[in-house]
Amino acid sequence: MITLTTYKWVPDFAAPLMRAFRVRWALEEAGFPYDVRLVSLGPEQRSPEHLARQPFGQAPAIEDDGLILHESGAIALYIAEKSDTLMPKDRGGRERATAWVFSALNTIEPAVQELGSIIFFHKDAAWAKERRPQVEQFLRLRLGQLADALGDKDYLEGRFTVGDLIMSDVLRIIDSTGIVDGFPKLRAYRDRCQARPAFQRAMKDQMEGFAQPAA
Repeated sequence: MITLTTYKWVPDFAAPLMRAFRVRWALEEAGFPYDVRLVSLGPEQRSPEHLARQPFGQAPAIEDDGLILHESGAIALYIAEKSDTLMPKDRGGRERATAWVFSALNTIEPAVQELGSIIFFHKDAAWAKERRPQVEQFLRLRLGQLADALGDKDYLEGRFTVGDLIMSDVLRIIDSTGIVDGFPKLRAYRDRCQARPAFQRAMKDQMEGFAQPAA
């Protein structure tokens, strides 16, 4: 059985946005049972035991039949390769689904994360107030390009894949800004992904896990 390592506690705003959620969601979509190992922020996350699982002392990480793997994108792809639900069987479909994972992480998420950093940590700083309009302008450019690529399809490749899982999860980071809502196709796409039963199960487990008192 796969063991997922994630944090025991994070601030409330971060709880639904932790990258470990992507792993939970992928596991739920694939129908794979899993255990959860909780690691505390601080000394435990810097312990040799945890660094052997995650070299940077972060989360998530997984262990599966002797394999130890870190980075949410790599883990999601690993799970997807074992599941027809998340990865097409034909070579072209597999490669394109994988490309969308990289598009989400390398093209969309950097702009999303920069805006998220401003919102969550620096919104009152003078430099952030000057920088935010530029970040939002660039992000809207990228989102418009993504909306064009999506077109009238339900999902990026017509059927749900690991690429949609990662892409829609990246879009969730800026839900509070309403920027995605300015692109009706992307709003419907995000909502369609979040309406999936596996998403709902994963989010329930994610939030219930963080609801436990921090030791």
